[in-house]
Amino acid sequence: MGNARLKAARIAAGYRSQQDLADALSRLGPPVGVRQVRRWESDTPPLPHPDLARSLTDLLGQPLDALGFTVPADSATRGPAGPPLAVMRAAVRTQAAPARQPASAAVDYAAVTAAHRRLYWSVAPAVLHPPVTAHATLGWALLPETAGATRRGLARALAETCLLAGRVEFFDLREPDHAADTYVRALQAAGEADDPLIGAGILAHMAFIPGWAGDRDAAAERMTAARTYARRGPASAGLLAWLDAVEAECETRCGNTRTALHLIGHAEDVLADGGDHPDPAWLDWFSPVRLAAFKGNTQLKAGHHPQARATLQGVLEDLPADADKQRTVVLGDLAAVEAAAGRPDEACAYASRALDQLDVTWYAMGMERVREVRRALAPWQHEPCVRALDERLYGWGTTLSALAR
Repeated sequence: MGNARLKAARIAAGYRSQQDLADALSRLGPPVGVRQVRRWESDTPPLPHPDLARSLTDLLGQPLDALGFTVPADSATRGPAGPPLAVMRAAVRTQAAPARQPASAAVDYAAVTAAHRRLYWSVAPAVLHPPVTAHATLGWALLPETAGATRRGLARALAETCLLAGRVEFFDLREPDHAADTYVRALQAAGEADDPLIGAGILAHMAFIPGWAGDRDAAAERMTAARTYARRGPASAGLLAWLDAVEAECETRCGNTRTALHLIGHAEDVLADGGDHPDPAWLDWFSPVRLAAFKGNTQLKAGHHPQARATLQGVLEDLPADADKQRTVVLGDLAAVEAAAGRPDEACAYASRALDQLDVTWYAMGMERVREVRRALAPWQHEPCVRALDERLYGWGTTLSALAR
């Protein structure tokens, strides 16, 4: 059987193979080969070197003895019961027995988490990310000083904070490796809170990383885990529909648009049927209109251009006034529809509107959509409308904003 504990912890943390874990450990310190990981997962695993022990417990979120190693009682390599936030490079370790925090600590911590959740939609990512990561570091420092309901409440808010940090890293800063590590931290905190619903949300976000890289098997494995956690519920109709939407986007990225459209149809049915349970507060990025935006993008990738145009125009009309980030993506997709239809003037008009919105609220995904459109407009690159778009796309302000943010 080998060291089943370590293997289970590795897979639960999102590292599908021994090579994946070796690569992650190598990013934190000296190079680690897959042969070393194989030895740790053998029937008689050798105790890791202290430096590797620290990295291993940081990544997997468990002390060495829980990972299947035999650790002497006085060993310095035992590792922490709750690891620091290594991926954010700002760990706080307590040396003495901590004093207990009052019950209000969880409430106060969660209030800041909720404020950060709302600020995500209006604050520049590079500005928001440092305070969110600092808040996560504070949460890890406070967690050992709490117990019972206070600990669970703090851990739940900490899981959301780490999830938000990972979302900024993946969707806004375009740092998937950092986001992967941060999501592992989020999942650890969700486990401390024993909150399967936010666990489902975190695992689904972890699926985006291989899904966008075209690794369908890895994305599907994470989605299976996310759905398993959601069944431990009670999951709302919104959460279940969002899981369909995430899987649909991963399938679309992997070229399986037919499967994706089937998943979106199922999500529409789930939302139409409704349910008895409310959406969790942190699920503020999803709604029926945002599901329609997923659908429009998939129709675009499937080559169903008239349907995509109709869907996306409906989304643009129905988006709430404060959905600035989503609006840039929808405008970019509409521009792509028009480019595919051979209508460069209309494509440039939508792309210019997306750039106008990006001047107000930056969103890396929105800018990527505009750049994709510009590449599709290559056959018309000498047309006045395309040259005017280039002036906007490569102006001083836009270029500096893209580099700075």
